[in-house]
Amino acid sequence: MTTSGTRPLRADAQRNRDRLLEEAVRALSHDGPDVTLDAIAKAAEVGIGTLYRHFPTREALIEAAYRNELDRLCDAAAELLATMAPDVATRAWMDRFVAYITTKRGMADALRALVASGGNPFAHSRERMRAAICSLLTAGAADGSLRPDVDPSDVLASITGVSLAAGEPAQREQAGRMLDLLMDGLRFRA
Repeated sequence: MTTSGTRPLRADAQRNRDRLLEEAVRALSHDGPDVTLDAIAKAAEVGIGTLYRHFPTREALIEAAYRNELDRLCDAAAELLATMAPDVATRAWMDRFVAYITTKRGMADALRALVASGGNPFAHSRERMRAAICSLLTAGAADGSLRPDVDPSDVLASITGVSLAAGEPAQREQAGRMLDLLMDGLRFRA
């Protein structure tokens, strides 16, 4: 993986970057946009200089943290399809989507601040998520477990709605039931 598109990072530098992103997501989601970069570096067990080498500004860190979460979600589609039947993989991906939206909601203030400063972390989000769900639906249609006539954008909008309804931990169980209902509608019935 590269950060600048020029050359891969050394293994230790990549580990440091990954820890910084993980801690940034955690801190921004729990502590909000005012969390200090020093606190993030300390939680990642690296020095502040290491943080600035990877992310020269607060905005760069916030955008990278968001994009990392998006990449994890979208890359999970192929990973799940490699180990599960397409309908099961689709349902598992839906759970990951709910977790992603919950994280994104926790980072909302930091993301708003990023947008206000001129950044656009969402430029390719919808296309990436649509491609991920499309791969799951296509695999399910190919094996006959999912309907072939479903628009991936409709499924994405439906999962988003369920995710927004599942804001609080007490509502997560209900979100699971709602996703099960959505899956029932996606299953192919001969």
